Amino acid sequence: MTLNRRHLLAAGLAAPALLKLGAGPAQAATTLKLSHQFPGGSIDEGDFRDRMCRKFAAAIKERSKGAMEVQVYPGSSLMKTNAQFSAMRKGALDLSLYPSPYAGGEVPEMNIGLMPALVSSYAQAVAWKDAPVGRKLTEILEAKGIVLVSWVWQAGGIASRERPLLTPEDAKGMKVRGGSREMDLMMKQAGAATLSLPSNESYAAMQTGACDAVLTSSTSLISFRLEEISKALTSGRERSYWFMLEPIMMSKIVFSGLPKDQQDLIMAVGTELESFGQEGAKADDTRVEEVFGKAGAKVVQLDEPTLGKWRDIARDTAWKDFANKNASCAELLKLAEKVA
Repeated sequence: MTLNRRHLLAAGLAAPALLKLGAGPAQAATTLKLSHQFPGGSIDEGDFRDRMCRKFAAAIKERSKGAMEVQVYPGSSLMKTNAQFSAMRKGALDLSLYPSPYAGGEVPEMNIGLMPALVSSYAQAVAWKDAPVGRKLTEILEAKGIVLVSWVWQAGGIASRERPLLTPEDAKGMKVRGGSREMDLMMKQAGAATLSLPSNESYAAMQTGACDAVLTSSTSLISFRLEEISKALTSGRERSYWFMLEPIMMSKIVFSGLPKDQQDLIMAVGTELESFGQEGAKADDTRVEEVFGKAGAKVVQLDEPTLGKWRDIARDTAWKDFANKNASCAELLKLAEKVA
């Protein structure tokens, strides 16, 4: 938001006070800042998550007739990746397209957004929003100061420096970036060593040998150019145990300070862009195979029996650990398992 609004918030005044001041044509536009960690591009070219944010900004400006503007900050250029969720909760950042498990340290329930083998198709993932599990997750986040604006799911795969990581047996002795605590628990049980880092730090970790294999979304595998340092790709195109909820989120403090018509516009545009997000994710599941294949990497696919092996490990490790965190996590997991 604007500096003036932040001053008012610091003084203990409600945000609507700013919006009601100086009513009339001379009133300044409400400016929102949207941060994300992914490479920047244009509204037509580049990482679809950056494009989605730019489309969001363009639609908000056009449909509010300039009363609202959204400034997009790609590549964690506004603030570091891991700081964005906490900043939104405090009202210091307005919006972010943010990987849900990155918030798991503050809100453990968010790790369900990358629970290994819990979601295994886009149809199942998309059904979450309007199912009891989606409504429960929305309630939990609002209680923690976050509004879910636009739901986006991405399938993922594995880039490996040397040999493919396909079966649980392949994981033994490998240093793996899983992307969430739960994914790491499954990998450790399979015999891997794990490390925790944002996907935008994956290239350096693989380049130095600190990491042998990176699990991340198909889009990130492409955007962070991991084909340059990989000899193998386990694709998530046909099936995957790696599905991540990566929504556009908004600070509830900021959202609540806006007038109802602006709140409604933000939620409407967010909902309308969900189909663009899902189409972008699916397109990259195919494109990643082309990119890695062209670079000379061996491309392999999970079959159903292998996916079942990973699911068995996940159920005994990650699912169990998550359900034991608190009653809310246990309830979320039960609700999620009901979504076919």
